[in-house]
Amino acid sequence: MQNRFIDCINQLPKPLVDELIPLLGDEFSGHITAKQLSRLIKASQLDEQALLLALLPVAAAFSSPGISQFFVGAIAKASSGDIYMGANLELPGEALFHSVHAEQSAISHAWLCGETRILDIVVNFSPCGHCRQFINELVDGSHIKIHLPGQESAPLSHYLPYAFGPKDLNVTEPLLSKNDIEFAIESNDPLIIEALNQTGLSYAPYTACHAAVVLETYDGATFSGRYAENAAFNPSMQPMQMALSNLIRHNKSYSDIKRAVLVESSKGQISLVGAAMDALHSVAAIELEHIVVEPSL
Repeated sequence: MQNRFIDCINQLPKPLVDELIPLLGDEFSGHITAKQLSRLIKASQLDEQALLLALLPVAAAFSSPGISQFFVGAIAKASSGDIYMGANLELPGEALFHSVHAEQSAISHAWLCGETRILDIVVNFSPCGHCRQFINELVDGSHIKIHLPGQESAPLSHYLPYAFGPKDLNVTEPLLSKNDIEFAIESNDPLIIEALNQTGLSYAPYTACHAAVVLETYDGATFSGRYAENAAFNPSMQPMQMALSNLIRHNKSYSDIKRAVLVESSKGQISLVGAAMDALHSVAAIELEHIVVEPSL
């Protein structure tokens, strides 16, 4: 079992702990399949909602809150039945807009794993306005159920009435919709090819700045992040922050980063290179490889 889970395990009922410990090996990054979830429900004798609330300390163990020391964990349940954990991430010495909120982390975790719809968000503290706006960008966002300890579950529309979202800007395919734009590049570099593929899956309906980051560690593992825009602009999630959240969730450290590649479309109204460099340089003394690509005809 990974060391970061030792303290949180002590907060859980023993029957649940016995079933959960085999999952918490070195490769565990917060993804629990529907089949595994069913086994946890059976072992714990908790209903699904109670179980997910009980698992929040495990999600919060992924947190890296170097500024606030405020640990937040979130769980996103997808329509597949799988659940995806996430936690807040704060970058040392950097402006607060570089932070990743727990709900963003969990949602991006599900998105990177190919999920197309989130049904429930479970979180140990009430979602802030930033996160409510971010959730509202998703497919059927207003209907996503929010679950909090000690409170009745309610849809996002309860927490964000009179919401402003993608439809107000004539976007008909919100975040998590199937989307794959092809971009052209001549390269045999696996890291660049992976970044190119992730760029095509990014979500940038407001600026057309399709972009993605891929980080490579010294052991050859790669961790990607895609750009995820928002109708309100400011809750947009940067690809570098998503990639760093992905890296930390997989029990890697910033010192493990060997290479970092940002690929972005030439057709974008903005560029993410400055923000990506600032975030990277706050945690690693390596240079960002920046590649601009053309959409395929």
